[in-house]
Amino acid sequence: TGHVDIAVARGFFNGLLRPDTGVDVVGSPVFGQQVQRQLGKLLAGAALVAPRAQAGVPGSSLIRQTAEPAEPALASMAAAAETTDRLIVQYRSHAPSNRRAALRATPLAHQRLQLAGLQALSVHRNGLGAQVLHLNRPARVTELEAVARQLMADDPNVLYAEPDRKLQALATATDPHYTSQWHYFEPVGGLNLPSAWDQSTGDGVVVAVIDTGVRPHVDLADNLLTGYDFVSSTSASNDGDGRDSDAIDPGDGCNGGHSSWHGTHVAGTIAAVTNNGEGGAGVAYAAKILPVRVLGCGGGYFSDIADGMIWASGSAVGAVAAPSQPAKVLNLSLGGRSACSTTLQSAINAARSNGAVVVVAAGNSNQDAGLHTPANCAGVITVAATGRTGARASYSNFGAKIDVAAPGGDQRSGSANGVLSTLNDGASSPGNDSYGYYQGTSMAAPHVAGVAALMLSRNPALTPDEIEVLLKSTVRRLPVSCSQGCGKGLVDANAAVGAVFVGASSASLSNETEPNDTHAAAQVLSTFPVKVSGTIATNADLDTYLVSVGAGQTVTARLISNASSNYDLALRNAANATVRSSIRGVGLTDSITWTNAGGSAVNMYVRVKRVAGLTGSSGAYTLEVSR
Repeated sequence: TGHVDIAVARGFFNGLLRPDTGVDVVGSPVFGQQVQRQLGKLLAGAALVAPRAQAGVPGSSLIRQTAEPAEPALASMAAAAETTDRLIVQYRSHAPSNRRAALRATPLAHQRLQLAGLQALSVHRNGLGAQVLHLNRPARVTELEAVARQLMADDPNVLYAEPDRKLQALATATDPHYTSQWHYFEPVGGLNLPSAWDQSTGDGVVVAVIDTGVRPHVDLADNLLTGYDFVSSTSASNDGDGRDSDAIDPGDGCNGGHSSWHGTHVAGTIAAVTNNGEGGAGVAYAAKILPVRVLGCGGGYFSDIADGMIWASGSAVGAVAAPSQPAKVLNLSLGGRSACSTTLQSAINAARSNGAVVVVAAGNSNQDAGLHTPANCAGVITVAATGRTGARASYSNFGAKIDVAAPGGDQRSGSANGVLSTLNDGASSPGNDSYGYYQGTSMAAPHVAGVAALMLSRNPALTPDEIEVLLKSTVRRLPVSCSQGCGKGLVDANAAVGAVFVGASSASLSNETEPNDTHAAAQVLSTFPVKVSGTIATNADLDTYLVSVGAGQTVTARLISNASSNYDLALRNAANATVRSSIRGVGLTDSITWTNAGGSAVNMYVRVKRVAGLTGSSGAYTLEVSR
């Protein structure tokens, strides 16, 4: 493979990439053989367990088990060995290079590349408007980072430049199989899903699976939309061409390697057809899957992944028209050891601007998730994996970047303790529909993406921040302590769906009106339920709302701050005394309820106050009030 990330090979691929697999993604058999030999040396004794069939699941011939995660020393070797054959250069909007109709590398870019012994053979523009330079050979990422730094220093027209690195699939290895899907219903380590289905099944919501593509499995076909294949490298695509409108997975086991059918497994967790007498269930089984293929042989480029995200969320990418049914939830069960690149962060920002929530896997290296992308990017919901006991899975990444945890399986005590979903029994090329157990944060993320779809089905107006805050605010405490950091807790599907404000879809909508810092200037709320969109303008800003509460009436208020802020909620009387308050912390909802036990109506004041976090246009919140 042209990208050798040993941390990924051992921690993220977890049984999908083996020491005897030499994949050539740049069309050079010699290079592929060299990588094959190097992988054999670097991974000798690394205890990677190759995929193997297990008994115990009717109709399943493909069940994976995985190895233990990578040691730090092996991860360091991986960083030194990683290569790519592309460089991303974004010019400022006024720069001549950015306005050229005919794309080509600038003379300065050519000069810097030549000094490193490289050439730009061709260029394409990605969905963010950046130029992606296709180089004549793979180069170490560290070399290209040096070229990028020098290019930014030499040319003021360059907004940013960075290697176009590759990320990898993160898999470790009433329906007939539903009873085997412990991860949905078991009280200790499960998602608490069955009772959530009484409230929502995901109808009307589209979830994008940004992955290896999806097979038209019998338990998926009715829920599949027409997607797109954004794999731009013909040598990595394994389907004979580059980008096209066919997102069906041809297999990622090129040159005789074993295909993972990773996207098919992920898609089944999100939205396998349910109550059809076939296979297992999906979390949001009435939702639709938009398959977006970005991973081919050896993984996928930043630029391809970014374009897939932008397109899936509802924007055209070059000549590729926007999807007729854009996704409101993007699932990225992929990653690699890297800082969050500008390319990926820009794509995440674009997807969020389109109203899509972005759910990502934390990574399977038993390391701080802050070292891995896109788990370390801003604006995403980063998901750690737990096993059947509710403890953090041995392979799962951890730390401050984790938002929530969800079942991902831990097969050290048996393959049936993994996550059961749709698969294919083909070794390299497609075979028959099957079912199998995988483990990984790749399996945890689609549980959360499915819950987000259930929430959006109940209230399509939910914003990405509102979904994140509600998910975090309704978690269950992990039954086994996670001192390394597993986010707020284990996602509870029933609680999260139940937390979607019952009157929100029919509530009157209102915008905050300043000034409203005092009782005298309080903004009057008179129609209920009401959903107010507000902003904390400055550190000292206090937003006050007046509610008249009749005798015997109960007023309920809930504050959903943006995911990065801590705003507190209080209810005060006319004498400015606090009668109710909620002070929960960053990224959590605050709620208060009060009943007027008196014999006449009284004016009460709902107050929103900043404790910490964002202000100005970024300091957004939602206040819901019912009476």
